Amino acid sequence: MHIKEDFLHFIWKHKLFSLNRLLTTDNEPVELIHCGTHNKNGGPDFFNAKLTIAGQLWVGNVEIHLKSTDWYAHHHYKDKLYDNVILHVVWEDDGDIFGLFNRKIPTLVLSAFTNDCLISNYQRLYLKKPAFIACETDLSEVDPFVWNNWLEILFIERMEEKAGFILDLLKKYTNDWEAVFFCLLAKSFGLHINGDAFLAIAESIPYPVLRKEQYKALNVEALLFGQGNLLDEELFDPYYLQLREQYNYLKYKYKLTCISIPLQFFRLRPANFPTLRLAQLAAVCAQSNFAFSKIVATNSKEVLHRLFEVTVTDYWNTHYTFQKSSPATKRKITEKFIDLLIINTIIPIKFVYQRQMGKEHIEDLLSLIQSIKPDSNAQIDQFIKIGVKVDSAFISQSLLQLKNNYCVQKKCLTCRAGNFLIRSVR
Repeated sequence: MHIKEDFLHFIWKHKLFSLNRLLTTDNEPVELIHCGTHNKNGGPDFFNAKLTIAGQLWVGNVEIHLKSTDWYAHHHYKDKLYDNVILHVVWEDDGDIFGLFNRKIPTLVLSAFTNDCLISNYQRLYLKKPAFIACETDLSEVDPFVWNNWLEILFIERMEEKAGFILDLLKKYTNDWEAVFFCLLAKSFGLHINGDAFLAIAESIPYPVLRKEQYKALNVEALLFGQGNLLDEELFDPYYLQLREQYNYLKYKYKLTCISIPLQFFRLRPANFPTLRLAQLAAVCAQSNFAFSKIVATNSKEVLHRLFEVTVTDYWNTHYTFQKSSPATKRKITEKFIDLLIINTIIPIKFVYQRQMGKEHIEDLLSLIQSIKPDSNAQIDQFIKIGVKVDSAFISQSLLQLKNNYCVQKKCLTCRAGNFLIRSVR
């Protein structure tokens, strides 16, 4: 029978075994009063448990193993951290164990008191090889209240993860929210392929410089393209030459250094070429009504979309790259792309800002992301295929968190959906 030790922790922690007529291997009755505090660091598995053995009250630590002799295999018998173990909980008893002063430590065989249904549910999740996730055939059985509550927790977890990066930027820019927002926005404009390079471009331009040149579209473009090493070639294109001349002046004036990360064009659709995305970012920065204060002040998707309804310089309506022209069209930022900016930049920075200001309004952020269409990618398509309803970015973002942080790592025991399925009687 394939059982892992973390499953025994799960059973003990949640008392998922028969508490009546518990007996040690010496047939001494056990009454469990408190299972203890789960310890995920070094030392015994549960601290400060409270129980009686043969009518005697004990307060101390509990150690859990698959087999009794693991006590010796793990050298606990000579580790002082284990001197206060009052009960050894095992799945299989294969020998007596002894602790301090050669004291025999009482042993409880958990398998003797655990329901077969619980074990069967656990093995269904852990032993089969799924096409996508372990519970793909059972997920629909999770109670809707449990599922919806879990999605909200997953979304907040995702925001917490993104908060770490934002807090690092805030420290670097001494709490200049405008500067941090520009960096995050640049990273999002670069998408997955060029995100790091776009961030490097943003960080290579001192924000006071950008703030000073912000309302001159040509200067902003020159700074972004120049710092991204896109103005180094000898091209005979009038607009290119104008940008290069302006950049050389600004580079000398502000003593700027270009980034070392190359920008990628390979396998990108023209609409996502770094040249066009940088031109759009420049257009956003150059508009007079764009500011972080306006981002903070609204939770309306419509208002946020209007802030990104910008017009690129005329050159980019007929070009995706320098020199080579293309059919003329308005190269606006699409609604779908703005939604990505809201998901990946605006909501995370609002989350951190509200927390820093002591005015956390998670319900407002939930309302905002629930008003946005779901992400479209291979993982979300798989969730839809197994019957999960995905009708907003709130759900798709939560599902990505679930897949990457729980399903891939087989953390079914700490997943509330997996937890529910393991406990359920079927």
